Amino acid sequence: MPPAILIGTALALVLFIQAFVRLRRRRPDHAPWSRAALFAAGLAVLVLPLVSPLDHVGDDELLSAHMLQHVLIGDAAPALLLVAVRGPLLFFLLPPFLLRPLASFRPPRAFLAVLLIPLVSLGLWALMIYAWHIPAVYDYAAAHQTVHDLEHLSFFVAGLLAWTQLVDPARHERLRRPQRVFFALAMLALSQPLVDVLLFSTGSAYPRYLGAHGISALTDQRLAGVVMMTEQLLTLGVCVALLLRPYVRQRQRNPAFT
Repeated sequence: MPPAILIGTALALVLFIQAFVRLRRRRPDHAPWSRAALFAAGLAVLVLPLVSPLDHVGDDELLSAHMLQHVLIGDAAPALLLVAVRGPLLFFLLPPFLLRPLASFRPPRAFLAVLLIPLVSLGLWALMIYAWHIPAVYDYAAAHQTVHDLEHLSFFVAGLLAWTQLVDPARHERLRRPQRVFFALAMLALSQPLVDVLLFSTGSAYPRYLGAHGISALTDQRLAGVVMMTEQLLTLGVCVALLLRPYVRQRQRNPAFT
């Protein structure tokens, strides 16, 4: 495991464990074991694509494998991690000796507040998707490890910003529930043109990938589009279903509800 990933994973585990233990001592109902399972799943979805054979296959052999790596890092992992720490648990992640000085330091708070404006979060998320999938930029990142690491980091950060709007872990209610549904649909709509290019192009857009494991370069590119579309339909579809669940229940209790 690369040192940066090892250190980041260890730090995330330490912060979560101390938060989980501290909150569980006070209010066990706010720190159920299901949250620990969700956090472990989110961390696994974030780390395994970077340290498993998927990393090599995605870098050197198949675009579809690299796309799977991207959607796991930038979509599924942020969603799972934010769902795991939502509510009071989020405010226990930083120990008091760190939380107090950071809370009194205004520049980072002001910068974060700007990033968490819903349209800013959505715009940055879309920008990261399209900028890094420009073939020339993509090939440059694949050929330079530092840039490649920055690519993965930017996917994860952009995913955190976007999914913060959907999950609302701190309950700031920047978006009301119906607006969060439209935010999820906007994410689907914004990514669709890239999916269409991958699915319906008549030629391979990424010279780095020549095909492997019996899969042609064009088929591989189309599989990358399928991977991206399927993952987003699953994650964002589940999110929309959960957001709409209270309205469905209310309608079931009161058929006259409109």
